[in-house]
Amino acid sequence: QMSNSSSSITQFLLLAFADTWDLQLLHFCLFLGIYLAALLGNGLIIITIACDHRLHTPMYFFLLNLSVLDFGIISTTVPKSMANSLWDTRAISYTGCVAQLFLFFSLLSAEYFLLTVMSYDRYVAICHPLHYRTLLGSRACVHMAAAAWASGFLYSLLHTANTFSLPLCHGNALDQFFCEIPQLLKLSCSDAYLRETGVIVVGVCLVFGCFVFIVVSYVQIFRAVLRIPSEQGRHKAFSMCLPHLAVVSLFVSTGMIAYLKPPYISSLLLDLVVSFLYSVVPQALNPLIYSMRNQELKDAT
Repeated sequence: QMSNSSSSITQFLLLAFADTWDLQLLHFCLFLGIYLAALLGNGLIIITIACDHRLHTPMYFFLLNLSVLDFGIISTTVPKSMANSLWDTRAISYTGCVAQLFLFFSLLSAEYFLLTVMSYDRYVAICHPLHYRTLLGSRACVHMAAAAWASGFLYSLLHTANTFSLPLCHGNALDQFFCEIPQLLKLSCSDAYLRETGVIVVGVCLVFGCFVFIVVSYVQIFRAVLRIPSEQGRHKAFSMCLPHLAVVSLFVSTGMIAYLKPPYISSLLLDLVVSFLYSVVPQALNPLIYSMRNQELKDAT
């Protein structure tokens, strides 16, 4: 254990995936493949929705925002990890770590808020189709998306400022391939993390509030869908909702495992797998989930 104050830390050491060059190269190639797939998938969705005027509807407007967020999330963590493997280093500068944490957390939070807004969009489309145009006009959609982005940035600002104001006594080595709050808290002096508890409580309330909203929306949606008399109508309604539900489930389950698992269930491999699951996998899979189930997107591409 190094005795070190946070003022003298100029860089952090990220976790090296492998200790031999061959394995580092393998890690680089694996991450490069996933990164390119995510960029291609999200890029295609962004371009398709932007260029096809038939897709200028609330549902696709929110999907475009989701793809931009996914594009951003995976770009804040993966390229740095790839570069470190390629140049055989573990270092990330102090400011680089602050920037990475802030961007990653703000985009991740914004994505969660956006998924909540998207469940409201599905709810109105299926439960109140006649009021859809009035409740979700273009101005309302822009306001909702802006609120999701702004809330994410503000919440992340609170978290980042709080995390980096904690005194760090346990060195500068993070057991993670990017700067992540739980790992930084492990470096803080034993009593310091109590200050972070307040912020975490706010976070849990926010996350829980959004989660309840999503669940209630889907209970209403499924009740409405089951009342649709025609088999074809039910199928169409389900196919509108299933991609969103799949994305929400993937996002919430991986995020909850990462942030709510007890500290004593902590092994290096488990932490790594869990963080990979919530910081890389959804961003690469979301475009696939949406385009596989969505005929309009397929037709447009």
